[in-house]
Amino acid sequence: MARTSPLTDPDAPILTDDALNEMRPAREVLTAEEFAAVASVRKAGRPASASPKVPVTIRLDSAIVDAFKATGRGWQTRMNAILTEAVKAGRHG
Repeated sequence: MARTSPLTDPDAPILTDDALNEMRPAREVLTAEEFAAVASVRKAGRPASASPKVPVTIRLDSAIVDAFKATGRGWQTRMNAILTEAVKAGRHG
């Protein structure tokens, strides 16, 4: 018995290069109201933060990193909290 991919939909047509070339963005083929309804659907995932975190690369002493990692999950959040308090207290730069 032949196995089929779990992503195979027997009801879906096979997309050929010609079919792909004929496709157009939804904005071009839907009415403004239809597009607004489709585009307004909330995306999955975490809501946008009012103050998003900024990824950085920083070099720290291994003993510092090891000490924070030893505190378990959330060590980066705890490190951020300590740095935030230091900034608020004026103990920076």
